[in-house]
Amino acid sequence: MKDRIVSKLKVIGPGAIITASFIGPGTVTTATRAGASFGFTLLWTVLFSIVATMFLQEMAARLGIVSKKGLGEALHDQFQRPLLKYGTIGLVSISIGVGCAAYMAGDLTGGALGVSMLTGVDANVIAPILGIIILLIGLFGSYKIVEKLLIVLVAVMSVTFITTMIVVDTPLGELFQGAFIPTVPSGSIIIVVALIGTTVVPYNLFLHASSVQERWRDARDLKSARLDIILSIGLGGLITSAILITAGAVIRGVEVESVNELGMALEPLLGPWAVIFISIGMLAAGFSSAVAAPIGAAYTISGVMKWGSGFDKKAFKIVFGVVIGIGIITSATGFEPLSILLFAQALNGIILPVIAIFLLVVLNNKKLLGEYVNSVKLNIIGGLIVLICTGLGVYSLVTAIMDFIG
Repeated sequence: MKDRIVSKLKVIGPGAIITASFIGPGTVTTATRAGASFGFTLLWTVLFSIVATMFLQEMAARLGIVSKKGLGEALHDQFQRPLLKYGTIGLVSISIGVGCAAYMAGDLTGGALGVSMLTGVDANVIAPILGIIILLIGLFGSYKIVEKLLIVLVAVMSVTFITTMIVVDTPLGELFQGAFIPTVPSGSIIIVVALIGTTVVPYNLFLHASSVQERWRDARDLKSARLDIILSIGLGGLITSAILITAGAVIRGVEVESVNELGMALEPLLGPWAVIFISIGMLAAGFSSAVAAPIGAAYTISGVMKWGSGFDKKAFKIVFGVVIGIGIITSATGFEPLSILLFAQALNGIILPVIAIFLLVVLNNKKLLGEYVNSVKLNIIGGLIVLICTGLGVYSLVTAIMDFIG
């Protein structure tokens, strides 16, 4: 039995990179605000986001394994008309590039906050140092090193955040109601879109389609890739839920300005370990997401421009360096991390439907995928995900414009 479990866990790899990517400071911050402001009522959003992520990431992984192309390369070859081809290339490059750059400042600053909570050193001093470390990893490391590092960081986040959830007193009836009965309380729409945006991340589709090629060779490995997705992304959903549940249990009704407040609220239960747990969790979340974001941007842009993807490609390293460089500079300027993080999540929630539509178009290309094209059922599920994400994104955008006008 033990050997069987170990053999199953050995498939974990590219899926863990996706989890490490979306469990960043944005997730910690957004889930904390969701729990503090609305209790457990938005747990359904986490459940929807995880299921949607599993379906979309499976499509991306299947594309990479079967076609031996990344999503960016597939999109470049999909459209023949110049206007459509170069319009797609421009839209994908700009949207993903801007999204990843927006993430970088928040990820580095959020990770630095974890160190700052323990040491008292200004986060704007620590953040650029973390950025330089990540820059060196990207320029001189390899895919295997990055994969192992991110698996370790996901394990660290699991221990810290799930432990805090276990020690708090949680009303199970209210929890299950929040998870399985969708409601959108007044004033929660931005948080709903942000929770979806922090989980179903557009650049992760590009990252996954390319990273699976480093791990698996052909269609016979699809079963392993799918198990990796279920285990890794399922664990990511548990981590996000744990943060929301903990906040809903201990700081409900509090307007959160910093994740520090969650640590302080846990002190009666965990004593001095409370701040340590939250600090380690924030550092792991920020560092892991800050590693994944520039890699995702590099896979996306170098792929869609047909420059060649992979850690051994010069263009890949240049894109990686530019994105992390933006993060290093902006994280040192003292931007308010909460605003940056929420902006990045909301931006992703708006961009996501466009990228998901592109993914569905490619996954129905029989010349590219043969018998492994999407089934009718998968197209329907993918279409529903796109419609729901589009509706929420448009509604949040209209709400934001009306608030601005008003």
